[in-house]
Amino acid sequence: MKKALSIVLAVVMALTVVGIFAACSKENNTTDSDLAYIQEKGNLIIGITYFKPMDYIDKNGEITGFEVEFGKAVCEKLGVTPEFQEIKWESKENELVAKSIDCIWNGLTITDDRKATMSITNPYMNNKQIIICKAENADAFSIAGGLAGKTVVAEQESAGEEVILDKQYADFFGDANYVAVDSMKSAMMEVKAGTADAAVIDYVTGIGSLGEDSDYADLVIAEKSFADEQYGIAFRKGSDVTAEVNKAIQELVADGTLQKIAEKYNLGEQLVK
Repeated sequence: MKKALSIVLAVVMALTVVGIFAACSKENNTTDSDLAYIQEKGNLIIGITYFKPMDYIDKNGEITGFEVEFGKAVCEKLGVTPEFQEIKWESKENELVAKSIDCIWNGLTITDDRKATMSITNPYMNNKQIIICKAENADAFSIAGGLAGKTVVAEQESAGEEVILDKQYADFFGDANYVAVDSMKSAMMEVKAGTADAAVIDYVTGIGSLGEDSDYADLVIAEKSFADEQYGIAFRKGSDVTAEVNKAIQELVADGTLQKIAEKYNLGEQLVK
């Protein structure tokens, strides 16, 4: 009797172990593929900050912009629904790892440091960093030493901040008073309000945000640029979504869709050819 009972218990334990292993294997198969995870839940949560012409709210209260239309076009090819979620730029990598978002698609500059921690697509847009200021200061701020003693702002953890803190640009920013802000929009507002003398922002933001009919009609781009760079879309390290998105982008380039979207936002010349 005891021997029979021992056999039964052994069989039950073996079946339990097999069940646990199968469940774990199934779970691993799902979670190991980022693409499967995203397609199973049916949406791609895209981490953004609001700034023209990439992601912003139009007069009808709808989210729009180059990145929004670009994201929708790619998601259609992936068979998922895009969901745009505002994030704090300085927390973007943490949001991605925690799966609060599935990608960072918001004028992300490709750098070696970022490629070491995230999976980034092929570049799709060229960019550079520029100084914006009030028109009367443009000539002075375009030369080395012109910003000495002035207050300069940039978005925290942005390429603009990197330029300001980079020793190779110390002739321009080394003697300035640097203040980090939470977004490029905030940086422009500080300059407009006169609480900052200049801001370092993305060139594409300048294209979309400045001009006679804009909220920043009194601001201009100083005749000096820094740090030529390129934008990419960041996914979790090792993600298999990256290759699929690269494929989708190639298709959108080939059929002219991406060029059409870019031209709508005056960004046609900035696309990587």
